[in-house]
Amino acid sequence: MFTIVKEYQSGVKFRFGKFVKVLKPGIRLVIPIIHEYKKVDLRTITQDVPQQKCITKDNVTITINAVVYYRVFDAKKAVLEVKDCFFAVTQLAQTTLRNSLGGFKLDELLSNLKVISKEIKDIVDTETDPWGIKVEKVEIKDIKIPENMERIIAKEAEAEREKRAIIVKSQGEVEAAQKLADASKILGTSPGAMHLRTLATLSDLSGDASNTLVFAIPVEVLESFRNVNIAETVKSIVKKG
Repeated sequence: MFTIVKEYQSGVKFRFGKFVKVLKPGIRLVIPIIHEYKKVDLRTITQDVPQQKCITKDNVTITINAVVYYRVFDAKKAVLEVKDCFFAVTQLAQTTLRNSLGGFKLDELLSNLKVISKEIKDIVDTETDPWGIKVEKVEIKDIKIPENMERIIAKEAEAEREKRAIIVKSQGEVEAAQKLADASKILGTSPGAMHLRTLATLSDLSGDASNTLVFAIPVEVLESFRNVNIAETVKSIVKKG
C-alpha cells in the first residue's frame, strides 16, 4: 500500500507500534497491519484562545481573548511527546495568559499590550519546545472591562486633558508676561520710543472712524516737567508780557 505525504506534511511511521522513521514528502510504502503512520501538518496554525475572565493586580475583572500562531518543527516529538499537540498548545496559552495578566495593573495592561503579548509568547514557546512546536506569536485580540470602569477611565482621561490644557495656557501667559516685561524695559530705556509707539498705535486706530481716540501724553514729556519750577516759569512769562 502506498500513501502520499504532501510537501507541507511529515509522516511518523511505526512498525508493530514502534517508531521507525519520519516520512518525507512523496509516495511512501506503508504495509497494512505491519505499519502505521500519522501525518503532521507543518504549516503555521492560527488558533483562537478561548475567551476567559481574569483579575488584574488591582482587582479589576476583565474578559480577554487572544490568538496564538504556532507550527510543528519536529513531527516525531509532536506525535510521541504529547497526545494532541494542537489542543495542548491552546490550553497552555490559555492558562499562561490568565496567570500572566494577573501580575499587571489595568493601566499597565492597556498601555503595554505588545510587551505583555511577547512575554506570554516567550513563556509558551519555552514550554512547547519538548513537544516539537515553535510558537511564533501570541496576540491579545480584545479586552473587555466593566462599564463602570470604562466611565471612570473616561473621566480620568478627560481630567488629564483638562490639566494639560491649563498647563499650556499658564505657560503661554507666563511667556506673554515675560515678553511684555521685556518690551516695557526697552521702551523705558530708549528715548522717544514710547512716543513712537503711541504714534504707531494712533495710526492703526485712525483707519476706523467709529473709534474714540484718547491721546496719551508720553512719559518722556511728563518727565521733562519734573524739575521745572512752575511758579518761576509763570513769573518769567508775566515779565516778558
